[in-house]
Amino acid sequence: MKAAMARWQDWAAVVIGVVVALSPLWMDTNDAAMWSMIVLGALVAVAGLAHMMSAEMPALPWAMGVLGVLMFLSPWVMGFADMAGAAWTSWIGGVLTVLTAMAAMPEGSRLHIGHGGGLVTHH
Repeated sequence: MKAAMARWQDWAAVVIGVVVALSPLWMDTNDAAMWSMIVLGALVAVAGLAHMMSAEMPALPWAMGVLGVLMFLSPWVMGFADMAGAAWTSWIGGVLTVLTAMAAMPEGSRLHIGHGGGLVTHH
């Protein structure tokens, strides 16, 4: 668990998720923006915490990437693209989440090589 606790990607996901989830406290939002940001931000933070606690969940970085894409698209889908603060928070949070998830993927793959995946490495 000590190695899992040291992954910067997990900590980054938690911070990004918490900032996005709490941002409706200090910016103007409507109900759609507020709930989109709270739910998606909380899910990103939970995914980061879950991956931090167990590297045995290789799907979590993929899920985090999907959540980042949803966060990025939410201002258009949920109709708050005209609310600059909420929209930019979602766009930036979404991009950062996707980049963080992408950075976590190679490390996750490296940790799971040889664990039933049929991958063989030659040194």
